[in-house]
Amino acid sequence: MSENIFCDMTKLKSKSYSSIIGKTVRIRRSESFEIGSGSIIDDFTYISCQIKIGKFTHIGAGTHIIGGKKAKITIGNFVNIAPSCNIAGGQNNYRGGGLVSPTIPEGYGGKAEIEPVEIGDHCLLGFNVSVLAGVKLPEGVSVGAYSLLKPMKYKPWTLYAGIPAREIGKRDGKLMKKQAEKLMRDMQ
Repeated sequence: MSENIFCDMTKLKSKSYSSIIGKTVRIRRSESFEIGSGSIIDDFTYISCQIKIGKFTHIGAGTHIIGGKKAKITIGNFVNIAPSCNIAGGQNNYRGGGLVSPTIPEGYGGKAEIEPVEIGDHCLLGFNVSVLAGVKLPEGVSVGAYSLLKPMKYKPWTLYAGIPAREIGKRDGKLMKKQAEKLMRDMQ
């Protein structure tokens, strides 16, 4: 188990022996952090919410996964999140008139909108993609660099890009799924 300067790795809810968490990954809620076998989180990543990460998933350096203690993020198997992505399981609506900051005690803040984020198996997020609270990506979605994902209906095995993201094409996931199934069988 690698040393981490920001988190006591023994307090994680669940960590496979074969997963790798970089030395400078910041995990605020270790008691609600789960990571599957073969997964990697690169250095300088910040996580401040409940999270469950599947098997053979990669989270690139400098990614921010935020939303506070009530926010829930689920990331599937064989997902690749490029560096500098932002995933928010909660956000302020800026209309409530309350103070806005995670430093504000409960009862003084504005209305937070907490919605789970789900990223399905075989999804790919390009460099610097932003994912807003409430987004649910089905299996095989691929998102181009610098895109913004807001809650809407996404189609499996489809390419999206833009601000906001829009459909730009289809993906063929047959070989990927076949290789993933073989890898999982071989690991048993």
